[in-house]
Amino acid sequence: MRQRFDFKHYVLAVFGCLFFGNATAVPISHITDVYGDRTNQLIGYGVVVGLDGTGDKSQVKFTQQSIVNMVQQFGVQLEDGSKPKTKNVAAVSVTAVVSSHKGPGQTLDVTVASIGDAKSLQGGTLLMTELKGVDGNVYAVAQGHLIVGGYKVTANDGSSVTNNTPTAARIPNGATLERAAIGAEDDDPTLHLQLKKPHYQTALNISKVINKTFGRGVAKAINKGLVEVAAPSDSEDRIMFLSMIEQLDVNEGEALPKIVFNSRTGTVVISKGVTVSEAIVSQGGLTVSIREDQLVSQPNSAGSFNAPGQTTVVNDSNISISEVDNGAMVWPEGTQLQEIVDAVNRIGASPMVLMQILQALDEVGAINGELVVI
Repeated sequence: MRQRFDFKHYVLAVFGCLFFGNATAVPISHITDVYGDRTNQLIGYGVVVGLDGTGDKSQVKFTQQSIVNMVQQFGVQLEDGSKPKTKNVAAVSVTAVVSSHKGPGQTLDVTVASIGDAKSLQGGTLLMTELKGVDGNVYAVAQGHLIVGGYKVTANDGSSVTNNTPTAARIPNGATLERAAIGAEDDDPTLHLQLKKPHYQTALNISKVINKTFGRGVAKAINKGLVEVAAPSDSEDRIMFLSMIEQLDVNEGEALPKIVFNSRTGTVVISKGVTVSEAIVSQGGLTVSIREDQLVSQPNSAGSFNAPGQTTVVNDSNISISEVDNGAMVWPEGTQLQEIVDAVNRIGASPMVLMQILQALDEVGAINGELVVI
């Protein structure tokens, strides 16, 4: 538990730091998240109607069951075992994302996706669907006309043309929030700042700059990814206090330089600050070319037809070997990796050759950074 303090006494001091802070530093709001300021996922099962014959087929039993259950709720009695046609209906999943501080009556964007074998949701309308959170409670209700970003056209001969994904759609502002997802952090006496990129030095710097501004013991670095801050009890003071903290500038700790290589595309991305120890690299190319020619041998072709001999096919193999020697490249201690890339490019090497050189340098421990292959 961090110490309590009189928030009002620190307002002027904070504004002084905001105007005269370090211009080269980064605002705390750019590198941290406040614990509890998060999004929550909602999901529901719904039915889309009004499709032009592109809905689920009759073998999709849960769509039929959904239609039967729905019409019975409106007082429509169906015979036992009836199987309504569902070519204009599709069973769908309905998802939405809600912020923890949105309140009842506000709207959410909704994503709808087919879970049956519907060909397209174009022209469909989602019927009222409950959206639940992970705790099983209903937080929103969705309904509305679908906006589909794709289409599928099928001809009588079975051929078809498809653009984008016609079985997924969106409903802008298609859900209405019925209850707020309020976290307990709003009443917690301690704020928790979570680093987006955990780093020991960054966490320590955040704690120091907050304590320097608001007083000793207000903030404490718990680990490389979390800083605890004592917060005012009054809600308005708490909001003002947090807004001031987010504007404080702090120096980030130096991250480990990285080299990222995409083995599928041959893309190499190198972050700033990657250097190499003294190393010698020799890169050459050996090409072996094998050519197979087939020759026809026809003995006594100018003689009698009764002469001995048989026409045969003879293979003629030609093998050639060529070697390209690009020489050895020597890099002194502390050479920037950009210089290595430039040298490799000058000899006309491909990205794969560059990656082989980088892997070899990493294998001998000559790269001062992390090599990541994806």
